[in-house]
Amino acid sequence: MKIHILGINYAPEMVGIGPYTAGMAEWLASAGHETTVICAQPYYPLWKVDAAYRSRPTSISEENGVRVVRVPVYVPEVPDGKKRLLHHMSFGARAELALRSEGRRSPPEIVIGIAPSLISTVAARRAARRHNAKFWLHIQDFEVEAAFATGLLKNGGILTKAADHFEKWAIEADRVSTISPQMRAKLIDKGVASERAIEFRNWANIDEISPLQGDSCYRKKWGIDRPYVALYSGNIANKQGIEIVVEAARRLHYRKDLAFVVCGNGPNRARLIDQARNLDNIHFHDLQPREYLSELLGLATIHLLPQIASAADLVLPSKLTNMLASGRAVIATAHSGTGLADEVNGCGLITPPGDGEAFATGIERLLDDAPLRKLAQKNARERAISRWSREQILANFGSQLQSLYNKM
Repeated sequence: MKIHILGINYAPEMVGIGPYTAGMAEWLASAGHETTVICAQPYYPLWKVDAAYRSRPTSISEENGVRVVRVPVYVPEVPDGKKRLLHHMSFGARAELALRSEGRRSPPEIVIGIAPSLISTVAARRAARRHNAKFWLHIQDFEVEAAFATGLLKNGGILTKAADHFEKWAIEADRVSTISPQMRAKLIDKGVASERAIEFRNWANIDEISPLQGDSCYRKKWGIDRPYVALYSGNIANKQGIEIVVEAARRLHYRKDLAFVVCGNGPNRARLIDQARNLDNIHFHDLQPREYLSELLGLATIHLLPQIASAADLVLPSKLTNMLASGRAVIATAHSGTGLADEVNGCGLITPPGDGEAFATGIERLLDDAPLRKLAQKNARERAISRWSREQILANFGSQLQSLYNKM
């Protein structure tokens, strides 16, 4: 098949959607499909274009069998709602030109659009129609609802109605996939026919990440001498509700056997560091190189996975997959019945979103109840293997893609 993929995020971005779009594209290329990706210059999660790309115009390279077309886009230093909108619009405009150019070179038979950004997938839809190709829309999160839920955009009025109408129009495709059963159900609620709605999960890197048996190298590197570590690793943005980690550190400051580690970057990091001033039990570090991911995740006694209640089932945090693969207990903030709660069940504990006292109490329970913690560790690794296998997930995706192609 000749496949064009449009997605704003791509490797070498280490967190978020980029690694999964890259993994999908490289898997397709390894299966013999002619695969082209149109993406933005790397900028996430720092919201700053990688120095190696800043002076470049559109660049084209061959990476692991994939033709990668990177276009320059507007990247705001402080990504509020309006600036994010401009950011995605700028990518959509650049992507339109790149898709036209790539279409003249090698017309696609299938076009895959990755959301976010839903705005940019308009260009992917146009490319599919232009070449009489099939259009597959893959939704990593329901960005329109999430923007209102997290306060990036103000709810109510003309903007809300316009956003709702745009979303209903934008999710029309030959196939629409998303990353959890609850999110697939939401697609059907939004009017996508059940036979066109596909569950296409993100995956765990179970070959790269395995339960660490000894001490992580980061203990010595970061001078951590306390026996227990509560770790948050990933983007620091507004959907996480990560302030609860600082609150838990403050509530548990008397425990001299516990260190909190926040490893990540993002627009809310400076504010979080300010909130944690005067606390000696919480440490902040930048994202670490991918080749050390197993060592980093193995540093944790407990993984921390906060999420605000209003973001439930609008996004399933991609960081969960590798947390489970590391064979460590997870404590997440979610209400019963949500996708996040279902995935963590048996692999740790769930506490109500925004309840700092319950979150701190849950951390203590996992620390002090060794049998519970060890059972959670065992279940986490087994869950990663049974539900989040990269090869199985991509093989299922490939079968669905072949089925769509056969209908041309």
